[in-house]
Amino acid sequence: MIATIQPSSLNGEIYAPASKSSMQRACAAALVAGGTTIIMNPGHSNDDKAALEVIHALGATVEPGDHQLVIRSGGIHARAKTVNCGESGLGIRMFTPLVAMNSGEISITGEGSLVTRPMDFFDTVLPQVGVTVQSNEGRLPLVVKGPLQPRDITVDGSLSSQFLTGILLAYAASGAKDVTITVTNLKSKPYVDLTLAVMKAFGLPVPENRDYSSFYFNSNGYTPDINLQRKYTVEGDWSGGAFLLVAGAIAGNIVVKGLDVFSTQADKAILQALISCGAGISIEADTISLRPMRLKAFQFNATDCPDLFPPLVALAAYCEGTTVIEGIGRLAHKESDRALTLQEEFRKLGLCIELQDDLMLIKGGGGLTGAAVHSRHDHRIAMACAVAALRASGETTIHDADAINKSYPDFFNHLSKLNAGVQYA
Repeated sequence: MIATIQPSSLNGEIYAPASKSSMQRACAAALVAGGTTIIMNPGHSNDDKAALEVIHALGATVEPGDHQLVIRSGGIHARAKTVNCGESGLGIRMFTPLVAMNSGEISITGEGSLVTRPMDFFDTVLPQVGVTVQSNEGRLPLVVKGPLQPRDITVDGSLSSQFLTGILLAYAASGAKDVTITVTNLKSKPYVDLTLAVMKAFGLPVPENRDYSSFYFNSNGYTPDINLQRKYTVEGDWSGGAFLLVAGAIAGNIVVKGLDVFSTQADKAILQALISCGAGISIEADTISLRPMRLKAFQFNATDCPDLFPPLVALAAYCEGTTVIEGIGRLAHKESDRALTLQEEFRKLGLCIELQDDLMLIKGGGGLTGAAVHSRHDHRIAMACAVAALRASGETTIHDADAINKSYPDFFNHLSKLNAGVQYA
């Protein structure tokens, strides 16, 4: 599908989408914890739908409703021999250790860019906890056979914290006792905080966090209780909300609601960048107001929040001077090689981006010119180009704009509600 963006002045009020980071973790925790869980404010992105399909394959039932859904679980008892994680990087990394809790052989597949992304860490770590693994030379599909047995292990956290999330949930489900997970070079620590917070909310055994270098379990065992009932409200999404906030900073007077400023989500750090560049911003507990101001270049370390790179590039395009963002090493294995994709697609709009070692240098303030760009099938590239186009001179067309369905299917509709000139068909 193609989206067409006209230069626009935004105004209005909008609620941020539901967080897929929170939603997917809640799905996994509901499966592991057992009982009945009512999920309030559930997400409906492709990644969220994939998570629901996975927990159904692993034994849960899902009943959709108005503004909520009900998950019933008796623990992890796979009812299928194949589990499809869609195109979700979090899903494949988080659910694989949970799939491996079954004693039968199960195939784990995915779609789109996920089939090309490296999965070597499964080959390295899972055999250490009693799981046999077969992969396609470090790629999908994976075939795993458990059951997973909690042991003292060391996990390399340099690629992603998402696999650690899966191991933490699996160890909790197993009632791990006197067992330590040692972690080296952990990235994205705030996402680990989110995982631990979700585990606590669902009554799962929570390990002792020893300064993120190790996690110690000393549970007396855990058995899912089918009689338990709980409610869990999915947070507003700082990852998707970041695009709305940047849009307001560069193109209009808007109010964004539904973002918890006390959230553990890593992408809440977008507020630091907005403040650093001199954006017109007013922050309250659940309401953030923005207005256009003259913006200046800024420096930002996105190592722990790499998903912020696309909205930060859109922001930096309108900041006078050279903005420096650190952490491009985290971008190679996303839906696209995001550093190169951002450089190439924004060049079409007239923006110069240089890549130096782990740094991205964006030379902003010179204005952008509307052009034809491509999402590269990457949801965050589509949204970044759309936001940047709001103040470009002339019309911008975004090809394969339906990539937004992966995380934020309402994105273009939300821009329209804020008075943006958007056509999407």
